[in-house]
Amino acid sequence: MTNTEPITFIRQYLKSCELTYEQSGQDTFVITLPGERKLQTNMSLTVGSHAITINAFVSRNPEENHEAVYRWLLERNRRMYAVAFAIDHLGDIYLTGRLPLNSITAAELDRVLGSVLEYSDGAFNTILELGFAGSIKREWAWRISRGESTANLAAFAHLTEADQARGPN
Repeated sequence: MTNTEPITFIRQYLKSCELTYEQSGQDTFVITLPGERKLQTNMSLTVGSHAITINAFVSRNPEENHEAVYRWLLERNRRMYAVAFAIDHLGDIYLTGRLPLNSITAAELDRVLGSVLEYSDGAFNTILELGFAGSIKREWAWRISRGESTANLAAFAHLTEADQARGPN
C-alpha cells in the first residue's frame, strides 16, 4: 500500500517552491526544473513503500565517442550526491537515485532537486561536445551557409574554430 504522507508532503513542497509539476498516478511527480545550458530538466519522484525513486532525463544516446562520454560520466559519479548517471537500453543518459522515505524533508528535497539540476545542467554542454561534435559542426556550417544565427551554438564555437585553424583537408 502506498504511504500518503510523503505524497502529501512532496505536493506541498513543490507548490511552496512554485515548481512546475504534474502528478502522474497517485505516487509519481513529474517536475520541470529550469536550467541555463539545458533549458529544462524533466525529472520524476516516485514514492514507493520504503523509498523515493529519482529519475531525470539528461541526454539522448550520444552519436559518437561513446567511450569518452561514458568515462566522463562515470568519473563524475563518484563525486555526486543522491543521484548518479546511468544509461537505459537505448543508450539515453539519465540521473537516477533512491532515498529512504524517512529521510525526506524540505531541506533534503532542496538538496536533491538542486543536485539534479546542477548535474544535468552542468554536464549538458560537455555531453554534447563529446557525444555530438559532428552534428554541432554540421549544424554550425549549415547555419552559416544560410545566414542563420549561431547564437544558441555559441558555447561550441571553439569546435568550429579548431577546424578552421587546421585548414582544408
